Amino acid sequence: MGAKARKKNITKTLKKGASEFSAPSASKDKTADFLPLEGGPARKLPDTEVRESKVTVLYIGRIPHGFYENEMEGFLKQFGTIKRLRLARNKKTGKSKHFGFIEFESPEVAKVVAETMHNYLLFEHLLQVRLIPPEHVHPRLWKGVNHWYKPLDWVKIERKRQDKERTLEEHNKLVEGILKRDKKRRKRIEAAGIDYECPEMVGAIQAAPKKIRFED
Repeated sequence: MGAKARKKNITKTLKKGASEFSAPSASKDKTADFLPLEGGPARKLPDTEVRESKVTVLYIGRIPHGFYENEMEGFLKQFGTIKRLRLARNKKTGKSKHFGFIEFESPEVAKVVAETMHNYLLFEHLLQVRLIPPEHVHPRLWKGVNHWYKPLDWVKIERKRQDKERTLEEHNKLVEGILKRDKKRRKRIEAAGIDYECPEMVGAIQAAPKKIRFED
């Protein structure tokens, strides 16, 4: 037998052995996912349903001044419908704390916003946008969300405090504090070597204020 015939015979034998080895397993384990390392029949992984993302709430950080509720809603509603929006503010001054939360109706929209707006440059600020899983959303996160902040009229509040009716004891205490501060001011002026005659405090010579609430 020549070399060419011997090579042809070996190739034919190998193909026959490979077909005998693979044909049964291929037909039997056609839908198998993997073969165990310890041996045995092939196994198929259990069918698992792909869990759809239900995250609709986003955290937005590094929000610049001037980008408030109306601006945020007007800018982000281009992605989809917004359910709720909250910008964290200082309770006393009403100034922005540079972070907030927003909720969309669709989880797909929330995911797109998180991917698109994260590290987005806005007024020299890189926005930080992240998805918040439902189990991490605080139950009181949206408390008072529909009552947007209205600036307090501090002039009106201070005027009311100054014009309130005081008892004679409260008035004397107020005048005493004014005279005490005036005395310290005179000492500082004198220590600085400034020749200045301070006017007398009017409240010191008044017997009583114009508005006195006498206690029964």
